[in-house]
Amino acid sequence: MELNELEEMFVCDVVVESSTQVYHEMRDIKSWSKEAFVAFYLDTRNKVISREIISVGTLDAAIIHPREVFRTAIMRNAASVVIAHNHPSGGLSPSNDDIEITKQLTKAGELIGIQLIDHVIVSRDGFYSFCDKGEI
Repeated sequence: MELNELEEMFVCDVVVESSTQVYHEMRDIKSWSKEAFVAFYLDTRNKVISREIISVGTLDAAIIHPREVFRTAIMRNAASVVIAHNHPSGGLSPSNDDIEITKQLTKAGELIGIQLIDHVIVSRDGFYSFCDKGEI
């Protein structure tokens, strides 16, 4: 299955109301053996405009930069963004890189007026939400 098919397959009138919803929408990626970084682009009512796989990396890393996340947000006229990625190891604790990219994306979003609502880390066994933990 091509990446574009995966992206389109899961966007059908989805409204992101919670980190649990994001976890559910990552059902196709949470068990991958490589780390994948995904962005959900939302309208003003938190309805998904599009879901995009931004990066597919290695067993324990995926390269990500704010320009990749916000380029599509601007093109899609998104009001806000939720980012998510999987941890193939199954661990849910954010790495230092996870914390740093969350800070960078939050600042970039503030600068251009597109809010980063949450960063959710998923695995087969559960999820970690920066928003739920009060870290966004």
